[in-house]
Amino acid sequence: MFDTMTLTKVGGAFCGAFLVFLLGGWAAETIYFGGPGGHGDEAASYVIEVAAAEPEVADEGPAFADLYAVADVAAGEKAFNACKACHNLQGKNGTGPYLNGVIGRTAGAVEGYVYSAAMVAHGGAWEPETIASFIANPKVYVDGTKMSYAGMKKPQDRANLVAYLATLN
Repeated sequence: MFDTMTLTKVGGAFCGAFLVFLLGGWAAETIYFGGPGGHGDEAASYVIEVAAAEPEVADEGPAFADLYAVADVAAGEKAFNACKACHNLQGKNGTGPYLNGVIGRTAGAVEGYVYSAAMVAHGGAWEPETIASFIANPKVYVDGTKMSYAGMKKPQDRANLVAYLATLN
């Protein structure tokens, strides 16, 4: 089917193509990583000295007490919509414990609800400031909590929500 000369030509073509790819790879490597002026040439590089900058501290905004003093209960009721998937206000536990009467209640103390060990160990009373801190980022505030909520980012929304919860005592 194929004669010897044809097989020799095909073999030579493959060898030639392989040689071209090897030479191209070597040339690219030299240009980009090792040749004069390339990225790997230490003599061609230089260091720019930069003074150490002080880290910027983010403005934390007004204190929670100031936001809580002017909180909008109606807006807090709307903010509670984010909580309704897991919590209710009828004194019945859902995925999370019920939240009516939460202000002043001991953390991890709702009867009939199984809390994480971290929440039970946290203890303390749920005061407006602690609730606001918790709902800002539950996983950071109580490391090991079962609450999977990512957190309420806006401080005013947190203050409004806590003001609404305070009306349910």
